[in-house]
Amino acid sequence: MTRTAFIAIVGRPNVGKSTLMNCILGEKVAVVSKKPQTTRTRITGILSKGEDQYVFLDTPGVHKSRTKLGSYMNKTVNAGIGSADAVILIAEAGRAPGDIELALMEKIKKSELPAMLVLNKIDLIRREELAESIKAYADVMDFEAVVPTSAMGGKNVDAVLEEAEKFLVEGPWMFDGDIITDQPERQIASEIIREKILRTLSEEIPHGTAVMIEAFEDEDELVRVRAEIFCEKESHKGIIIGKGGATLKKIGTHAREDMERFFQKKVFLDLWVKVKEGWRDKDSDLRNFGFDKKDL
Repeated sequence: MTRTAFIAIVGRPNVGKSTLMNCILGEKVAVVSKKPQTTRTRITGILSKGEDQYVFLDTPGVHKSRTKLGSYMNKTVNAGIGSADAVILIAEAGRAPGDIELALMEKIKKSELPAMLVLNKIDLIRREELAESIKAYADVMDFEAVVPTSAMGGKNVDAVLEEAEKFLVEGPWMFDGDIITDQPERQIASEIIREKILRTLSEEIPHGTAVMIEAFEDEDELVRVRAEIFCEKESHKGIIIGKGGATLKKIGTHAREDMERFFQKKVFLDLWVKVKEGWRDKDSDLRNFGFDKKDL
């Protein structure tokens, strides 16, 4: 008998949600960066193992939104919990729950879903600090399991999957067993490019950028991608392109390498940079960039 479960991964920005999911899957399907608020939409990662299928919903980090894009991201988290069978709350080890974690735990309690607490980045703290964190969370909520991890290094990630197995229920699989994400190929390409922007540029500029795939042609042995990078200011455009096009070339090279690994084909990537002022606060622009209009 096959078993399955939809499991939402929630937490504040930059705690390792995408890193954890990618590590479980053994494949990068979500953007990973040291910068916060990396994930903007709900990304589905699918692990089919034996008779079991785990469907992980990687959600954006919950934060105090200052733009319509930020509000959209927070609504996506609520939608993720609402459509899940179970929840993984991931937080930084060595810290007590803050306002964001307390609010998420309240949402989980109201949903009456089974939940696991993952305390990440244990490699950065002492054992005594970890014990204090576990107690602080236990005082607020009774979790099905608490798993300390270092997702970046893969430590204890197998234990997360072992505990997640308890969330599975008998039923048909929702996805074919040979796929790892329901994201369209164009979206995967867009997210890979955006990750390289996040990794290459300074703090503020990446959050004012969006990537739109203008053309995606999958040929026998080659994928051709034309993408436009939108930023909010003319000065940002110059920074993204760099002196003599050096920065844009670096972004493109790293993005192409990741795409070739993912698509298992050679990739021809054509990147352009355009300015669209204030796009993060305009419903029409957000819709054009693929954000669900019902959540705006």
